[in-house]
Amino acid sequence: MNGAQDLGGQMGFGPIEMEKDEPNFHAKWEERAFAITLAMGATGSWTLDASRHAREALHPADYLSSSYYEIWTKGLERLVVTHGLATDEELKQAKVLVPAKPVKRVLKAEDVADVLAKGAPVDRPRQQAARYRVGDRVHTKRMHPVTHTRLPRYARDVVGRIEVIHGVHVFPDSNAHDKGEQPCCLYGVAFNGTDIWGPDSDPDLSLHLDLWEPYLDLA
Repeated sequence: MNGAQDLGGQMGFGPIEMEKDEPNFHAKWEERAFAITLAMGATGSWTLDASRHAREALHPADYLSSSYYEIWTKGLERLVVTHGLATDEELKQAKVLVPAKPVKRVLKAEDVADVLAKGAPVDRPRQQAARYRVGDRVHTKRMHPVTHTRLPRYARDVVGRIEVIHGVHVFPDSNAHDKGEQPCCLYGVAFNGTDIWGPDSDPDLSLHLDLWEPYLDLA
């Protein structure tokens, strides 16, 4: 969806300030927010793509006024309510008011390191040949879905070049909304910066995005 997360060089927000030797977390509560989000994801109640969509679906004013881990926390709150694991009133009062709904799995402390090391791969066996080859010029589709997508708004309706084929991966646009994995080819696509941001932008810039086959047409 087109949301506050999809700025892509939009003017008026100032430069990105790079913090030297930036720590992974700036406060203890951020560590907890990260841990709780991973633990709840491990329950199997929703997919990674659904988790991303929950954050994107925050109201733009709320999203832009929140820090990184505040966005994670608010997205998680939306997910637990949507999936019946907690109620709005329970979140408001910060206590259990109704019996807890069972979950598929519980991530125990002693298993965290192994689970994180294993990860959750989203590559899938190839069922058909890739539609495009390295070197092909492709055109990204002009689209404005209200659902989740990994094709950034600023990189739509633009010509780029296939530079690598990553194989077959879960399609996030369907997986975020319980419509199945619908695996398809994933490509590394290179764009000229001036094609993305116009002739007044830095001519030495280039943009490299990993994009799924349904986003692309042959240029």
